[in-house]
This record gives sequence, structure tokens and C-alpha cells, in this order.
Amino acid sequence: MPVSRPRLLLSLAAGVVAISFAAVLIRLAQAEGVPPLAIAAWRLLFASLVLVPYACGTRGAELARLSRREMGLLAAAGGFLALHFAAWIASLGLTSVASSVVLVTMGPLFVGLGSWLFLGERPTPPLALGIAVAVAGSLLISWGDLGKGRGQLVGDLLALSGAVMMAGYLMIGRRLRSRRSLAAYTAPVYAVAALALVAMAVLAGQPLLGHSATAYAYMLALGLLPQLVGHSALNWALRHLSATYVAIVTLAEPIGASLLAYLFLGEMVSAHTALGGALILSGIYVASRTELKPQMNTDKHR
Repeated sequence: MPVSRPRLLLSLAAGVVAISFAAVLIRLAQAEGVPPLAIAAWRLLFASLVLVPYACGTRGAELARLSRREMGLLAAAGGFLALHFAAWIASLGLTSVASSVVLVTMGPLFVGLGSWLFLGERPTPPLALGIAVAVAGSLLISWGDLGKGRGQLVGDLLALSGAVMMAGYLMIGRRLRSRRSLAAYTAPVYAVAALALVAMAVLAGQPLLGHSATAYAYMLALGLLPQLVGHSALNWALRHLSATYVAIVTLAEPIGASLLAYLFLGEMVSAHTALGGALILSGIYVASRTELKPQMNTDKHR
């Protein structure tokens, strides 16, 4: 059956809303004393504990048919996802939040370049303009905080590395989702990322056990909502939309995160955030003019 424009919009909106809860849940888990890599590891572990048994039960035959090349790409996607979380979270402890956000939001630029070079998906003029406008909005959101952090080079490089890792994750997803079902793709990727993050946390001496029940509740919510619902919704969209466009849509996350931080943490929404959010939404709208068309993909693996 055709994939309609409303269905694509609903999937993207659900994904952005779900991932927008991540910042609030991470902040709450950190307040309980959980270190960053442990939070990231439990996020992927909880998601995998739900998804892997489901995938084995419903897509076992498909998983068994994975080629050696596909398994390698799945492992690479999981590695990129783990490194994205590890690099981005680590950057927050070494440079200012503003610098980290500015560099991490460069993801669509890397996705657009990589998709052009490796996937043959050349950005259309409206898509390129949408990238420019949305990234400008992201820069404006963090402008008010510039100069408040230490601005160390290592932290900046880690944040930039996080953007590159996310680009790799999305581009591999675009390639594999064209021929594999959502569960057969996300289950191995999340599992690999979980194991990699557990290893990183252990090597870094960040304890995974011994935290409060409240902390584990926050991390469970993190695994179920931003990861299992949010990332999976975006991965579903990758079957029908370019990786560049999906990356642009994720730039709306700071808008949702800011609103949720205001509601749950009492953090005020600044004028920079409001105006930057308007620019991001404008960029997404411009990119949508050519990207979001009724999709006529009749493949049975949704």
C-alpha cells in the first residue's frame, strides 16, 4: 500500500516528540548520580531488551537471511550510534553546552555531503536551502550561551565527532532500510550499540549498577520513549525519505526539549530559543516542499 504524506508526517512528528524527552530524562538521571556513559548504556540496553526478543519472534527468518555484508553494515551502524552518544555526552563535560550544541547540529551538513558522495542522493536546491535555514536556527538557539563554557578544543572536537557519527548512522540506515524491515534493522543496531556502550562505561570506570530505583525508572523511560519510539520512528521514515531530510527534521529536537524543560524543569525559553526555533521550523518547511511527497513504496516490509 502507498505511504501517504500524512503517515510520513505523523511518523516524523512522533519521532521528534519522543526524542525531545531525552534531555529532560538525562538531566533527571544525572541528578540521581548516574554517570553519562552509564545513562547511554542503559538507554540502549532497555530498548534492546524489548526489541530483540520481538524481532527474533517476528522476523527470525529475515534475520537468518542477513548476508555477511549486511551484518557488517548493521554492526557499523550500531558502532556509529554508540560513538555518537559517547562523544556527545563526553563533550558536554569538556566544553560549553552552547559549543557542543552548535557542533552537534552540524549533522545535516555531513549527512547531505555523505549522501551525495556515497548514496548518490544529491540535495535539491530547496533541500540545501532548508539545511542552511535550519542550521542557522540551531546556531541562534545556542548563541545566547556562547562564551559561558571553557571552550576547550578536545570537547569541541568530540561534539563535532558526534555529528559525524550520527551522519554515518543515518546513512547506513538509509541504505539497509530500503531492503530490510524496521525490526530486522533496529534490533541488531541497538543491541550492538548497547554492548559497545556497556564496554565503554566499564573501561571508563562508570558503574552500571548500584543506582536508585528512581534513576533506573528514568533510564527505562529513556530507553522506551526517545530510543525505542523516537529513533525507531525516524528509522522507519528512512525507508521512504532521504537521510538528509530526516537529519534536518531532527533539528526540531531542541524546540521540543526547550518546551519540555520549561514544563518539567522550570527552565525559561529565551528569545534566542524562540527565534531559532522559528528558523528551524521554516527550514524544515522549505525542505519539505520537494522531499515530502506521497510515497509509492509497495514493499511489504514496513
